[in-house]
Formats: sequence, C-alpha cells, structure tokens
Amino acid sequence: MKAAYYERKGPAHDVIIVGDMPDPQPGPGEVLVRVSVSGVNPSDTKTRGGWGGYKDMPYARIVPHNDGAGTIEAVGPGVPKDRLNERVWLYESQRDGRAFGTAAELVCVPARNAARLPDNASFELGASLGVPAMTAHRCLFANGGLQGQTVLVQGGGGAVGHAAVQLARWAGAYVIATVSQPAQAQAAREAGAHLVIDRKREDVAARIEAATFGRGVDRIVEVAFEANLETNLKVLKVGGVISTYATGNADAAPKIPFYRLVLRGITVNFVLVYVMSEEAHAAAIHDINAAIEAGALRPFIGRRFPLSAVAEAHDQQDSGEVVGNIVIDLA
Repeated sequence: MKAAYYERKGPAHDVIIVGDMPDPQPGPGEVLVRVSVSGVNPSDTKTRGGWGGYKDMPYARIVPHNDGAGTIEAVGPGVPKDRLNERVWLYESQRDGRAFGTAAELVCVPARNAARLPDNASFELGASLGVPAMTAHRCLFANGGLQGQTVLVQGGGGAVGHAAVQLARWAGAYVIATVSQPAQAQAAREAGAHLVIDRKREDVAARIEAATFGRGVDRIVEVAFEANLETNLKVLKVGGVISTYATGNADAAPKIPFYRLVLRGITVNFVLVYVMSEEAHAAAIHDINAAIEAGALRPFIGRRFPLSAVAEAHDQQDSGEVVGNIVIDLA
C-alpha cells in the first residue's frame, strides 16, 4: 500500500516520506479499512513536530493522522462479518499502541473506532469528524442538554468551533460565535451562528450583553482559555460552564481566579478527546450521526491535498491560515 510516514520528528518537509508499506492485517477485534479520505488535525502535526519538547519516537515508524473515512475490507476475529463493506468514519486511529494512522491506503483500527458513516455523508465529511466534532460535542454536552440555552463559541471559524456552532444549533441553543477574520465570520454564519462577533474589532462582552439583554451566556466552548478568561467571566451566567480544549503553548500555566469562579458556581471542564470515557465517545458518535442524518452537521473543507502532498498539508495546518478542515484524498 501507499502511505505517508516518518521515522524521526521534525519539520514536515524534512521528515515525512511517501512510499510503499506492507498491507496491514486485522487482529482480534479489529477492522481493516480502505481509506478514501484522511483528516489532518493540529494534534497530528504537533506530534510529528515534537511539540512541547517531545522529540522521542514511541515507534520506529509512524503513519500520521487520527481521523479518516473509508470502507471496511476485512474483519479480525471477534468482529461480526456483517461489517464487511460498511462505510465508516474513523477516530483515534494512531493512538494507544497503534503506530499507523489514516495517511495510508489501508489502516487497521479497533472495531469501535470505526463508526458507521450515514448514507447521506461523503467520505470527506467523515474524515472531518473525529477530533473536531467529538471535541465540540464533549465541550457542549458534558453538562447536559442545550435546549433554550445560550452558547458562546470562542473561535467559531476553526474546525472545533465550526462543529460546535452546528451541534449547538441542532440541539436548540442560541449560538454566539467569535472570529478574527472575515472568512471565519462567513463560515460561522453559514454554520448557523445567530450572532458573529469580530473579537479584534468589537467589544465581545458589550456585544453579548446587548444581544442577551444583560442575561449573559450559559455555556462557553473555549479555544484560548487564558486569553479569554476575563471576557468569559464578564458574560457567563451564575452556574455557567466553560469547556476549554486549548490555551497558549505547551508550557501555559493560566492563573485561576478561584473565588471569582467559585462564588458564581462556575464549572470549568478541561476537554481532551483522547482521554474521554468510552461512554462519552459513544454519546458523541450517536449525536454526531444523528446531526448528520438531520442535515445539521456539515464540516467545511478548507483545503484538500493528494497523499503525495502530505507535508504541504501539515505546513498549511501549522500556519493557521486555512479556514476549515484539511483533508488528504487517497481514493
């Protein structure tokens, strides 16, 4: 099979190789998937680049990318035969003892990591779900339903933010999104945000106060915990929730204003998709597929590349200039 891989960490163009590898075979509880589209996420490029000083290679060779979509070609012992030829979306493919991810024509994953792809969904949509949509789902629903609530999505033009806007709207929330550039604003509006605020040119807290008639927001999906904490404390209701999945750099150590949080009963969730419980993963899969089937979840594809250009795709992901998901076509 054709695959992209690296045997040392570093800049994408220095370390990524595209070449031939032996076809994998599914072991007990695994499925073999022919990958049609592979998704690129920040965690993939950070792992390859040695982000945070983690330069050691846990395996001699790594095929990157956690997310993807394709068709099950074979099943290992213990997996029902009726899963053969099933269209699936993949998550956490290159994690927890697995060196080979979806930047390859074929990949083996545990059967639970291959979720049924709804009939009305394309493979490129499926490849855009794992990390972004599951992160967004956990941020939104860790504390219950959203019907009738007001949700603020900080960074509504990013992959996680874009998914969060759509899922929150699908769940019956009034959705406010912040962005930093016109292309992100357009993406957030098309995703269904009721109000889009340019955080660089507008007073976010003042706009939210006016839009909510001074009531504020119930929940916040946060991409920059430390940078936005002061604004969030201004707009969050008593008993509100901040769910954050990112902040600053690897050495970030945000100062927590304990009493300002505790005296208002504010909950802070720290969300990392790779350590979510199996129950949280299952709930995310159920709701993501339901939203897709309802026509309410459609990730925005910002750039697509052939397998031969994986290094360029990684550079584009690291640049932060692409609005939407970055995908690799393998079929």
